[in-house]
Amino acid sequence: MAKEKPHLNVIFVGHVDHGKSTTVGRLMYDSGNVDEQAMRKLKEKAKELGKAGFEFAFVMDNLKEEQERGVTIDLSYKRYMGQKYEATIIDAPGHKDFVKNMITGSSQADVAFLVVAATDGVQPQTREHLWLLKTLGVTQLCILVNKMDAVKYNEAKFKEVKEGVTKLIQTAGYKPEKVPFIPASAFEGDNVFKKSENMPWYTGPTVNEQIDLFDEPEKPVDLPLRLPIQDVYNISGIGLVPVGRVETGKMKVGQKIVFVPGREGKGVPGEVKSIEMHHEQIQEAIPGDNVGFNVRGVGKKDIARGDVLGDAANPPVVATEFTARIMILNHPTVLTQGYTPVFHIHTSQVACQFSELKQQLDPATGAVIKEKPDTLKTGDAAVVQIKPTKPVVIEKFSEIPQMSKFAIRDAGATVAAGMCIELVKKA
Repeated sequence: MAKEKPHLNVIFVGHVDHGKSTTVGRLMYDSGNVDEQAMRKLKEKAKELGKAGFEFAFVMDNLKEEQERGVTIDLSYKRYMGQKYEATIIDAPGHKDFVKNMITGSSQADVAFLVVAATDGVQPQTREHLWLLKTLGVTQLCILVNKMDAVKYNEAKFKEVKEGVTKLIQTAGYKPEKVPFIPASAFEGDNVFKKSENMPWYTGPTVNEQIDLFDEPEKPVDLPLRLPIQDVYNISGIGLVPVGRVETGKMKVGQKIVFVPGREGKGVPGEVKSIEMHHEQIQEAIPGDNVGFNVRGVGKKDIARGDVLGDAANPPVVATEFTARIMILNHPTVLTQGYTPVFHIHTSQVACQFSELKQQLDPATGAVIKEKPDTLKTGDAAVVQIKPTKPVVIEKFSEIPQMSKFAIRDAGATVAAGMCIELVKKA
């Protein structure tokens, strides 16, 4: 079996219409990850809808409504094979940007491309996205200065935008010397997959090359074992087979483990009999591994999706309430105390109540603007007290960041994203 390439989750964010989807579409197409025929169909479709030139964006925006409106509505995922990494590319909608799709638990962005149009420079949303990337713990960043064709590939214009963005990334806590800037035209294909002929003054990497230049994400093997359950299968002749992805720590054959909260909320103990990945038996699973495993001593009715497996000696934390730092991405009106939407925390979905709005924060810096605000609206950042309707497994960002993040959904849309900073353990 060939050694698998390390995996990297890459997110593209940026102000609406700055060219995120077009960049990703161009990358997929020029690299041969989308074929000629599919592209031709999208071209025809774009013409038909009076959106000629949107065909690259259509690679990502494959929902009919999105194509007609020319905007990205929800997240889409694409596999991208680089030289070094097998990447999952996440194209985030600009107008209600949601930077880590923690909803399915399948993706945690490791690195981000922030797309800024050379024509507009820094926009209000550019600031928000940076703060959100920071809030959600994305440590590696690259700035893509797009639409260079619209400024006639002018180096001075690129430098001006770079200067503006550099100030911004400093306030967000990124080190400018660690953040590369790439001048590009996604529409014309400059510096996305192919090196540009139009900007001889730029000698750095293309987007494609930059993906391989990011540092490999560290695997948090030294943290306690946490494996959120995605599904539980009952396979005849084998028995109970839970399936999920190891977030932190290691799981070994023979290990004594516990599932929490479990059916009665008391935790369900067991022992790992065997572990399987890609239809092969393995002796231990590490972070990032999607595995199925067989457990001794656990019944079908004992565990379900949303439970979290941990080592019996260091079980996952069950909280009855928690304090969170959140960013409101898309709420139709205002959010007040008592609001009870659905929280998606790793693989669990639990209705949780906003029991107290503690502080409103400046979305650009994280500084406290107001104590105990009455309401919060789209674009606001805040610290809030949350009371789940039933105990939930969540960890503090300072202890196990991978298990601290959540998304808030209401009426089919993502309202907010955040992380747990303090919690009250279930007695």
